[in-house]
Amino acid sequence: MKIFLLLDPPTTTAQESQVALVRNKPVFYKPEKVKQARDTLIYYLLPFKPKEPMQGPIRLMVSWRFPKGKSHKHNEWRVTKPDTDNLDKMLKDCMTQVGFWKDDAQVVVEHIEKLWSDEPVGIAIEYEQLDKFKEEG
Repeated sequence: MKIFLLLDPPTTTAQESQVALVRNKPVFYKPEKVKQARDTLIYYLLPFKPKEPMQGPIRLMVSWRFPKGKSHKHNEWRVTKPDTDNLDKMLKDCMTQVGFWKDDAQVVVEHIEKLWSDEPVGIAIEYEQLDKFKEEG
């Protein structure tokens, strides 16, 4: 399946969670901007929710296409933060919550890239169920 989320991709990641001391014990919480980024991703993913969550191993390919400024060219690699693994963690968590699969641990192959882009700006997602065993070759 191929989907495209037509939005200005959030740069806030799940790694930005905070910790506070309550009665001398650490309590982890998500700041408002992390909650907003998750809510935005879920909102854009919901129209693409499959009828049933995928089973078994999954390949996931994601292209984060950020709006370029005057100092970048179309399709130039974005070598600034946030890191691809942090971006993808929140996306996979949201895809799990929406029901694309039962658990993001099912994702066994990933390709993630981030680029500056003229148009379209957004997140291109391709995912597919794989055979139970890896083909030799």
